[in-house]
Amino acid sequence: MRIGFLFNHSGGHQVAHALPVALALRRLSNRADIRILVSAGSEAEVTRLVDREAGPRPDIVRLRPASRLAGTARRATGGAVPADTLSVLRRNLDHFRDLDALVVPEKTSLLLKTHFGLDNLKLVHTRHGAGDRAIGFDKASGKFDLVLMSGAKIRDRLADAGLLREDGHAIVGYPKFDLPPRSPRPRLFVKDRPTVLYNPHPSPALSSWYRMGPQILNWFANSDRYNLIFAPHVMLFQKRVTASLSPFALGWNRLPDPAHYDRDHMLIDTGSPASLDMTYTDAADIYLGDASSQVYEFLRRPRPCVFLNPRGHAWRGNQDFAHWQAGPVVETLEDFAAAFEEVPMLEPADRRRQRNQFAYSFDLDARPSSERAATAILDFMGRA
Repeated sequence: MRIGFLFNHSGGHQVAHALPVALALRRLSNRADIRILVSAGSEAEVTRLVDREAGPRPDIVRLRPASRLAGTARRATGGAVPADTLSVLRRNLDHFRDLDALVVPEKTSLLLKTHFGLDNLKLVHTRHGAGDRAIGFDKASGKFDLVLMSGAKIRDRLADAGLLREDGHAIVGYPKFDLPPRSPRPRLFVKDRPTVLYNPHPSPALSSWYRMGPQILNWFANSDRYNLIFAPHVMLFQKRVTASLSPFALGWNRLPDPAHYDRDHMLIDTGSPASLDMTYTDAADIYLGDASSQVYEFLRRPRPCVFLNPRGHAWRGNQDFAHWQAGPVVETLEDFAAAFEEVPMLEPADRRRQRNQFAYSFDLDARPSSERAATAILDFMGRA
């Protein structure tokens, strides 16, 4: 059995959702030929995580890069059109044609079947994150041969949308949680203050950054009460212009004020490995965000959350904003400042609610999630 794991993205944030499965599959099966396929944007994170693992190093295949024309198209659109991602697929069809199955954390790879003629290739979707955004439950989410899900929440939403294949899904937990912890745990700030993680999403239709983010950084810069980790989704500053399709919106990026980098109570990280491996969600005392699925990684240990809704979304009773039940939701800068006038605390009812949200999102047991996912793939390929 030839099974490929594809990491074809300009950032490394998807790697931890599938790479642990590849490594587990190598350990569990001597009849699976595992191939890790990387494009330039993901190679560094794949290599970093592989080097943290004990045992023989797997082969990592560097894919042919995107064409010059595709790179020009991406730059000309400020990164809004992922022409380079599509070009990598087209220029490496020989690698994909040689596989029995391809495991991916994203949905662009469906083009291998729909546009590039690889009808016999089994596509396995690990998804990336356990968030609530509507795009995670669109029609494309139901077109994979096998979908690996973190918990009952994902299963129920896909089922409600009519997107579950009878013999093509499995609940496996969350392989990212299998990553070995950083050791020793880094000390991030000089002074011991309550630490806030501000983690805005890049989608201009949902993100708080475009309408109030710089002002929030200024507020914390002038605060003597909090430490702040500003660790947005790694794609926030990857593009000059960011587009969201459902609903449609455009966002023009403003970089953080350079002066904020020099303050000893502020840590600005727009894409280092620490922003990918849960270093900050583990370290923070309070979560401040909008639509990022990283809030569920934060909820592994219940703590106060505050959510920002500058666009005034009607979120109550909407499954796309279910995570906003984990804490208060504010819509203006004045309400944000009021929420942090005193250090936010976690009430017992909020703690119970967060634990229930976490349990509904993640089905975890004594067996590592990556091994459960690897077994699900082997079982599926045996049936196929």
